[in-house]
Amino acid sequence: MKNNIQLSGRIITLTLLILKAVYGQAQTASTPVNTLSAAEKQAGWKLLFDGKTLNGWHSYYEADKSKGWTIEDGCLKNPKGTGRPRTGGGDIMTDETFKDFEFSWEWSIQQGGNSGVYYLMQERQHNPGTLMYMGDDGTSPVSFEYQLVDDERHQDVLQNGPIRSTGSLYSLIPPNDSKKLKPAGEFNQSRIIVQGNHVEHWLNGTRIVSFELGGETLLKAIANSKYKSVPNFAQRPAPISFCRTMATRSGSAI
Repeated sequence: MKNNIQLSGRIITLTLLILKAVYGQAQTASTPVNTLSAAEKQAGWKLLFDGKTLNGWHSYYEADKSKGWTIEDGCLKNPKGTGRPRTGGGDIMTDETFKDFEFSWEWSIQQGGNSGVYYLMQERQHNPGTLMYMGDDGTSPVSFEYQLVDDERHQDVLQNGPIRSTGSLYSLIPPNDSKKLKPAGEFNQSRIIVQGNHVEHWLNGTRIVSFELGGETLLKAIANSKYKSVPNFAQRPAPISFCRTMATRSGSAI
């Protein structure tokens, strides 16, 4: 059975991202945030953030819990970090795991920002594995990532191209030519669909990435990537996580 999942309310990240619920269209000023309409409830959408508490969420690392995300004016806010892993509020993730789902949100990013949404995530806190980046001790999460970044300014995109740009399956599959990204500071709408072995990334009403789990395109991409030595990479079911992407160097509050 498909789980329709909606994040409602906003995650404010001054250097990374702003996330706000959407379902079909952005909420208007007259529509309360952090709520579901009767139609959305009937359609099976599930609210992941109530705008008041972190119920349903937890820090990836237990030690990060005390310094983690706070709520201000109905928004999740991450404190200032140094730009290195596990500074600021770190990564937060859903308590629940999901197999088949549709996850929809609206976001805006500051100039030079970089973040992402992890899904089909592999937790390694107590089972270290392949080192994924400089300074990793093998316990960092490993997953698919819907990349959220300032395409025009961030060095990861400028140096590596579309495969690290917004909407990509990070470092594996670039978005197609139909991608229409609004500039940093403006709101974009994104969606991730996982149904059986079929996965899609959407941006502003357009499908920009589509692939099959176990398919030739994905397997070839993994074989040519840093994920090739990760056992059981991106299998289901798994939580959804909002990450403070490790490549972020600005260190500002989010």
